[in-house]
Amino acid sequence: MKLSKICPMNNENTSSMNDVSNPHDKLFRETWSNLENARSFLHHYLPHHVLRLMDLDTLEISKDSFVEKELSDYYSDMLYKVMLSGKPGFVHVLFEHKSYYDKHVHLQILEYMVKIWRLFIKQKKKKEALPIVIPLLICHGKRSWPEDKVRLSSFLSGPVDELSGYIPDFGFHLHDLTRFTDKDIKGTVMARVVLLLFKHVFDPDLQKKLPAILSLMKSLMEKETGLQYLETVLRYLFNTMDDISAEAIREVAEQALSAKEGEYIMTLAERLRKEGEIRGEIRGEIRGKLEGKLEGKLEGLTDAIELGMILKFPD
Repeated sequence: MKLSKICPMNNENTSSMNDVSNPHDKLFRETWSNLENARSFLHHYLPHHVLRLMDLDTLEISKDSFVEKELSDYYSDMLYKVMLSGKPGFVHVLFEHKSYYDKHVHLQILEYMVKIWRLFIKQKKKKEALPIVIPLLICHGKRSWPEDKVRLSSFLSGPVDELSGYIPDFGFHLHDLTRFTDKDIKGTVMARVVLLLFKHVFDPDLQKKLPAILSLMKSLMEKETGLQYLETVLRYLFNTMDDISAEAIREVAEQALSAKEGEYIMTLAERLRKEGEIRGEIRGEIRGKLEGKLEGKLEGLTDAIELGMILKFPD
């Protein structure tokens, strides 16, 4: 059975995929929605004792999202179904795109695990035991995540050991990009490029690192999807680097790739500029119409109040 049938798409949450105001979410989803990238990432970064029980050849991608709309600026997620020792299980990858450490992320992960189980119960016809959900957190803040803070119990106060039987304690696999050197980043070309961008996005020297990062994409430029991948990366850069110009990125691309890609960047930059102008015009028109309707309703309400006062207190 396809995982998409088990966990149908939540349109309200996934609408942020096309929202340029959340470039981290868009790049994360476009990369980890590719099965090859997802399988490669899990292969390189999950612990050996977990991989030994996991059949990555059975990995399936769900299009569902469990992140609430109000939290979509801070989190993105992907859910995968995979066989664990012959039994169906799940891997839930949560990407935290905050610049700071969030000590309450365990509650988010626990809530998403419960949502996954509830969906499983709701959509399975037969009564079956709940599947195992392996939570994995990717973070790329400005400081490292404390390694001793990956279990929920580490944030509880009181006699935790004595009352452990009453505590829903669990841990998650932490993938803290701040603890990796650039050479330690493994996986497919696209996964490596994206992880490196996430790792350095808060680095003031990111522009200096771009030639080395983009040069990894040389092999992709020979494929039909090469320019598509390049556009995905460039859109991310244009939306996250406020102080970089199209000309600067063109020079970086020519240095890392070729003059052809440099010219493509200038064409893309012009297209993005026009898209931004059109988007701004549309938002302006919508805002104007909404304000007009609101003003009309307020005028009507004022007239109604005045009429009511006249009828109640005739002169």
